[in-house]
Order: sequence, then C-alpha cells, then structure tokens
Amino acid sequence: MSLLVRGGHLVDPANRINGKRDLYIDGRGFVAGVGSAPDDFKPRRVIEADGLVVCPGLVDLRARLREPGLEYKATLESELAAAVAAGITTLCCPPDTNPVIDTPAMAQMIQSRAWRYGLAFIHPLGALTRGLQGQQLTDMESLDEAGCVAFTNALKPITDSLVMRRAMEYAASFDLTVFLHSEDPWLKGVGCCHEGEVGMRLGLPGIPEAAETAGVARDLALIDQTRVRAHFCGLSTARAVQMLGEAQRRGLPVTADVTAHHLHLTEHDLEGFNTQAHVLPPLRSRRDRDALRRALKGGAIGAICSDHQPHEPDAKLAPFSDSEPGISALETLLPLTLKLVDEKLLALPEAVALVTSRPADILGIDAGRLSVGSTADVCVFDPNERWTLTGQAIVSRGHNSPFLGRELKGRATHTIVGGKIVYERER
Repeated sequence: MSLLVRGGHLVDPANRINGKRDLYIDGRGFVAGVGSAPDDFKPRRVIEADGLVVCPGLVDLRARLREPGLEYKATLESELAAAVAAGITTLCCPPDTNPVIDTPAMAQMIQSRAWRYGLAFIHPLGALTRGLQGQQLTDMESLDEAGCVAFTNALKPITDSLVMRRAMEYAASFDLTVFLHSEDPWLKGVGCCHEGEVGMRLGLPGIPEAAETAGVARDLALIDQTRVRAHFCGLSTARAVQMLGEAQRRGLPVTADVTAHHLHLTEHDLEGFNTQAHVLPPLRSRRDRDALRRALKGGAIGAICSDHQPHEPDAKLAPFSDSEPGISALETLLPLTLKLVDEKLLALPEAVALVTSRPADILGIDAGRLSVGSTADVCVFDPNERWTLTGQAIVSRGHNSPFLGRELKGRATHTIVGGKIVYERER
C-alpha cells in the first residue's frame, strides 16, 4: 500500500539529504517522492516520524544465519526477524553453510527460502573453491548468474598462493568481487585471542598481529598482479589498515570493512575469561582499535558490518580456548554505529553511509539510497532512545553478546522492505 513517512529527519548520504523531509512510497513499493508529494498521491498509511531519523535500510556485509546446516543455533526465519527489528533490510550470507554455497542450486535455494518469509533481502556470497577446500575453483560465472554478489572462501584459508592467484584471475575476467579474510594460518596456529598483555596474563594462546599482516601482504601482491576488485573483511590491526591505505593510494581496487564490535572493544574485554568476547579476528589492543577508528573516519575503511554469528548457550560455556567464536550482532549494529556519532568521531550522515550506501556500493547492488524510483527499503529509528540489551530484548535466537546488560542508545521503530512495513514497534 502507499505510505507517507511524515515529519522525520531524513538522512540519505548517497543523495546528500540531511534534514526534515517527508518520504512518499507508492503502492508498488518504490520511492515516489522526497520532500514534496507526487501528483494525486493519497497515502493509505501515514507513519508519524517527528523526532525520528528516516534513512535507507541498513546493508550488512556479513551475517551468518545458520541455515542450512546449523538450525540448532538459528534459522533464516529467526535471524531475518532479528534483522528487520534492527533496521537491516539487506544481508550478505557467507558460503560456509552446510552444504556450502558452491553451486547455483544452493545460491538459489538460500534466496528462495528468504523470499518465502517476506522480510529482509539476502544476497549470498559464493564460494571461491569447491567445498571451501582451497583446491578446485568453483564455477563463479554460474554462481554470479544465480545471484551471488561476491566470492569468498570465508574463514577457510586458501594456503596455496597459486590457487588464490587463479581464483583472482577468474574473478577479474568476469569483473567479480572477491571478499578476503586475510590471515596466515600457520602464524595463527591454535591461537584464540590477541597476542598481547591480556592473553599472556590469562595464559591463552595468542594470534600475533603478523598473522593478519602477512595474509594481507600476500593478498595485496596478488591483487596487484591480477587487478581483481577485492574487499578485505574484518580488518583488526593498525598495520593492516596502514597497508590498505597505501594500496588504495597506489590505485589498487581494494575496499575494507570493520565489525562494529572491533570499534568499541579491546583485548581488555577478555578479562575474567569472558567467552562472550571471543571473536575472530580477535579483539586487539587499544592502539589497533584507535587505528581502525581513524581509518573509518579517513575513508580507508568503507563499511561497518555486524559479522553476526548466533550460537546456542552451550557454545560459550566451555573454557575460553574451547568456546566457539562469534557474537550475535544484528541488533547492536545500529546503536554501536550511532555511538560513534555521540563520541564525535563521525557526523550522522557519515555514520549512516557506512551502513547503507557504502556497503551497497561495495556489493554493486541497488540499495542503501532513497532516490525517487528506487526500491523503498527504509529504516526509521529513534536516535535518543536508551535501552538495555537483555535476553528478552534480543529477537535473534543467539543471545551471545559481550554487550548484554549494557545500555545502548538508538533503536529502530519501523522497517520497510519493498514498500511493505515488516517491523513496527510501539513507541
């Protein structure tokens, strides 16, 4: 039905809009007007957004939804519901499902299941190698035609540099994007936390900074050789960010993202063997966290993502090194991004761009903007609402978060996908 979102503060960085505007959505699910009503427009529903921020629906570059294969942790239905409750309208699903997303049939099945629920859009990431085994390349051209927006080996390393080179050459020949989790597996070893003062004091095996920088160095050399369009996922160290900036200045086609939790937490949040803060890549030093923030402000890092990984309770009850890494992070993406505004690191339009238009541009999809004629994917949120993250407040089946019990600021009130209100919370 036709909608009018009235009286809100509209923030649309891609179109340089930052002010009070009405938003008009036609009955077909497209943006019909911004600021002024189209001729003969009669809304069937009005959302009063006075005191609220209206922006494009959030685009999350990396969210593991656990289906198929790990439904005991979460399902597509539960996590898509969590996504729209958090203002997220588009998600990327990594290929490390079971079975792996390495065939067109698997890519189409994921999208078909998501379409059934009528909530957020899912864009699958295709596997670079069959079964993520790092040996034989997948048919990336067919996966691209089946809807995969980029290609990655997820957290499974491709240790053979020649295989990685061939994968990049294949992707480059079809103008496809490669997502990279750059890490030297031998330097990582059995590490489970940052190799620093906290890990040493706790007696935990560490992952040195060199594990990431060595991986980034190899991948940058291959990108320079193949000229593939590449995106670095979840960088965590100051040196890796410095290398990224140098590569961008040399004209290499590289982008990067950072997880929201790496912008706020450090290795000190592991104190007391806090398994809720067990993530990969690990939480690093304050110096690394501050470097990530500077790179975000300076533009070297182009997006903030959730890296959502829901777990069942038992996964975090083991000793730290045996617990499963990952955070249930869909519902903290927006408030943690807005916290950077409160801390004066970013202006509101800059922060919104990092979770809307800029990740959409990395994927090359039509999302993250509210241009007239574009699909009406919209997030309406209260930037001043303070709320506490509790198990009862989390929609996701995964309640594993180091932010449990913390007060957050900023919360979605309405989420619109394709012109349809898929989430609405009473104020």
